[in-house]
Amino acid sequence: MSSVHAPPRIGSLWQQRMQSVHEYEVVRDGNIFGSSLSNNIVFASEYHEARRQMASLLARYEGVSFDSAFTGREISNEGGICYACESQLDLSRPLIDIDRFRKKILTDLTLVKGIGAATEKKLNARGFATLADLLAHPKFREGTRDVLDCISGASTLEIMECIGRRHAKSDTSILGAACMHEPEDFVFLDIETLGLFSRPIILFGVGTVEGHGLCVRQYLLRDISEELPALMATVEHLSRDNPALVTFNGKSFDLPYITDRLAYYGMASPGRIPHFDALHFSRRRWKATLPTLRLTALEREILGIRREDDIPGQMVPEFYAEYIRTGNIGPLVPIVEHNRQDVHSLALLFFHLLEESYGCS
Repeated sequence: MSSVHAPPRIGSLWQQRMQSVHEYEVVRDGNIFGSSLSNNIVFASEYHEARRQMASLLARYEGVSFDSAFTGREISNEGGICYACESQLDLSRPLIDIDRFRKKILTDLTLVKGIGAATEKKLNARGFATLADLLAHPKFREGTRDVLDCISGASTLEIMECIGRRHAKSDTSILGAACMHEPEDFVFLDIETLGLFSRPIILFGVGTVEGHGLCVRQYLLRDISEELPALMATVEHLSRDNPALVTFNGKSFDLPYITDRLAYYGMASPGRIPHFDALHFSRRRWKATLPTLRLTALEREILGIRREDDIPGQMVPEFYAEYIRTGNIGPLVPIVEHNRQDVHSLALLFFHLLEESYGCS
């Protein structure tokens, strides 16, 4: 992969540019409206606890070396050298019945242009139960043939696009396209950045199913100058055989952000691969029953996971800035733990959604 290498002084320049301006609002506890409306708010109790935790971490890790606090190794590529932490976490493989997905698609007449819910009901009453049946319909046979050609032997991406032309991006049929992949194909991705727009990514969390669990590799920047090699290491996961990307709000944030940072270094965007955004499917499933659809709320209410000593994701930039300012690795510790849990919860949530819709009976 060709690249334009970062200028030698990029790290020091970014250290000078770091500002204390917060890209979030602190709101009173219990402000359900605020928490539902935006991901860029922090409850007052969370904010004050995070500030207390910051002071405690600085005291606890005073004089502690980087290698003493983190278990990992240096990796090198064309972009340079960065640090990779690796963790093995529990994750059960989903028990999926791909025939349930096939049946759902092949009986969905609305995939054909010109057929809505009302027309489908009328066609069903006349004996057109499947797309194959519609091949005998004089008006819809051509459109049906196009749909069948698309979903028969096509790639996952093409099938998702075919469904997406007729259904919302949160439709369970689009989720069902994941049934065409083995668990090892999925790349669970979550990033931590220095802000919301055009600032460096300081941590890339990548989860893959290996053996009997989830392997989480985290490419952590010890200095801003290590962003390029960490970025290249992350993109490499999206270039392996038959990958499928899974994120939480990644279609709006993570992937465009990565694309922007690649462009900053003069590099092309990753190739197009299937992308399953778990936030979209979570909205369809739980928006009527849960007041907020943050990942931390879903993992608590749906997965039964409760974090301890976590920091709000919105406060990651100032924790990292404190590490850069002081050289004390204490503020890095909760960033790495926060990101690792995000990746783990993303994988658990996605497989939960998949099993709920297409699991073996």
